Order: sequence, then C-alpha cells, then structure tokens
Amino acid sequence: MADVDPLDVDGVRTLAVGTVLWGLAFLMLLPFSGRLREDGHLWWLWTCVAGFGLGLVGWDYCRRRKNARQEQSEEI
Repeated sequence: MADVDPLDVDGVRTLAVGTVLWGLAFLMLLPFSGRLREDGHLWWLWTCVAGFGLGLVGWDYCRRRKNARQEQSEEI
C-alpha cells in the first residue's frame, strides 16, 4: 500500500480559502445592502463580516501553530 500524505494537515490553506470566500461574499452582497435591509436580511452582511473576522483569527492561530511545530521538529 502506498504512503499518502494528507492534503492539508495544518489547516492554514483551508482557513485562507474560507476567509477569502467570506470576504468575497461580503463584497458581492454589499451592493444589495439596501434591498437586504428592506427584506430584513441585513444580517447576511454581518454574517460575512463575522466569518471573515473569525477566519483571520483562525488563520493566524493555525499559521503560528504550524511555525511552532516546524521549530519543534527542527530541534529534535
């Protein structure tokens, strides 16, 4: 059986893609903010902002964790 490495062990790329997608969703919904407000769906914009913000926090956390693991493996 062949040894196959997982695609994204540290999650940095996954969080980067997700964060960018939340940001794009916000930018795509922004021109429709008036209509969203009228329909009572303005929370969609704030959901995108929250997803983007939490994605940045998670992205930074995973990046730091990846760097710490690399430093730790270099010491051994």
